[in-house]
Amino acid sequence: MSGAKSFFAKGDPKILPLPASEEISAFLGKETVFEGKMTFKGVFRLEGRFQGEIFESGTLIVGETAVVRGKIGVSAVVIHGLVEGEIQASARVEIHSTGKFYGNLFAPVFVIHEGGVFDGHCKMDQPSETEERVEEEDKLRPLFKKNQSLPA
Repeated sequence: MSGAKSFFAKGDPKILPLPASEEISAFLGKETVFEGKMTFKGVFRLEGRFQGEIFESGTLIVGETAVVRGKIGVSAVVIHGLVEGEIQASARVEIHSTGKFYGNLFAPVFVIHEGGVFDGHCKMDQPSETEERVEEEDKLRPLFKKNQSLPA
């Protein structure tokens, strides 16, 4: 990934590219205007205008000519165009050099390529297996040992 700057990556510092082998399963072209709720499986490429909600466990690719306003809840988002609203991604969000995002972003991995624009709030919240295990052990650990009196 030449030109990529990973300012926001939690956990493993390696930035893995999205799978190139996945075929596009849905497509909205440049002249398309869509308002409402959209669900899809696989990879959805959007080049037109969309306002509403997009949800599913796939990858959303926002093309250079695309304008998206609303809520997005998918596995991964790749932004080449303009997105305004809220993104909740279970895997990653990537803003390329022509991409712009304004709003709230929730994702465990967030990549901004040089020239990309991000204006908003970001929360990267995906506890690692170690953190989850420690939290579970803390819940199970008694506050006081048997036959220990409370502090005065």
